[in-house]
Amino acid sequence: MRPSAAVLALAGCLAALGGLVGCDFEFNDGRTATLTYTEDAHAAYNEAMAAFDAKDWEDARALFTELKRRFAYSRYARLADLRIADLDFEQGKYPEAISEYRAFIQEHRTDPNVEYAKYRMAKALYLDIDDTVFLPPAEERDQATTIEAHKEIRTFLRQFPRSRYREDAAYMLEVVTGRLVRHELYVARYYLKEDAFDAALARIDYALRTFPGSGLDPEALVLKGETLLKMKKPAEARAVFESVIRDWGGPFAVAARRFLDEMGAAGKGRAPAKAASGPARSGPRL
Repeated sequence: MRPSAAVLALAGCLAALGGLVGCDFEFNDGRTATLTYTEDAHAAYNEAMAAFDAKDWEDARALFTELKRRFAYSRYARLADLRIADLDFEQGKYPEAISEYRAFIQEHRTDPNVEYAKYRMAKALYLDIDDTVFLPPAEERDQATTIEAHKEIRTFLRQFPRSRYREDAAYMLEVVTGRLVRHELYVARYYLKEDAFDAALARIDYALRTFPGSGLDPEALVLKGETLLKMKKPAEARAVFESVIRDWGGPFAVAARRFLDEMGAAGKGRAPAKAASGPARSGPRL
C-alpha cells in the first residue's frame, strides 16, 4: 500500500526540518496543518521566562502551567517543571521547592538537568534551616531538616564530584556538619550536668564517629575527657587530654592542659577546681 501524499509531505517536513519550524501540507479532504509544535513550545517557554526574569511570579507560574498543558510532550514541559520549582525557591517557599525538585529528579532520572535539580534541592534544605533571633540557639532546636540537608549535600558531592556547584555544596556541608556536631555536644553537656555519664559519652562518641573532620573534634575530646574524669576513669581521661595537646593544639589544648594540671594537683592531695560544662539550660530537644 502506497503512502498518501499527506503522509509523504509530513515525512518530508520532518526529515528536512526536524519538526522545529512550520511546514504546511494538505490532507486528502483539503484540510491543512502546520508543524509548529516545538517552535510554539519554545515561544511559550520564552514568554514564561520573561515573566520569571521580571519576578512576576504569578504570571510566570500561570504561563509555565499552561505550557505544560499544551506541550506536554516537549522538552519545554520538563523545563517548566524545573522553573516552577525555581519560582518557589526564589520566593523562599523552600518546602514546596524541595518537593518539586525531588519530583523532577524522580520523574526525569536521565535528564541533564538532574544535577541542577539535586543541587537546588540541597540548597533549599540548607536555606530552610531556621536561624533567627526569635528562636532558641541552633544547637537546641530539632535537627531533622539539618540531618536531611547533610544527607542530600553529601549525596550530591559524591554523585557529582566535578560539579560547577561543588564549592558551594562543600561550604554548605561544612556549615550543617558543624551544626549537627554542636547539637550532639549540647545534648552531651546536658547529660553530663544530670550525671548521666554513659549517655553523655555515647553522644560525644557518636559525634566524633559520624562527623569526622568537623573542626570541632578538640572541643568534643575535651568534653569526653571531662566526662571520663567524672566517671572515675582518670587514665582514660588523661590519654584523651594528652591527645588534644599532641594532635590539635589551640584553645582546647589549653583547656586540656588545665585538666591535666588539676589532675596532678588532685594526685598531690589538692582538690581540683570544678570544670565548667557550659551554661545551664533547659533540657535539649533530642
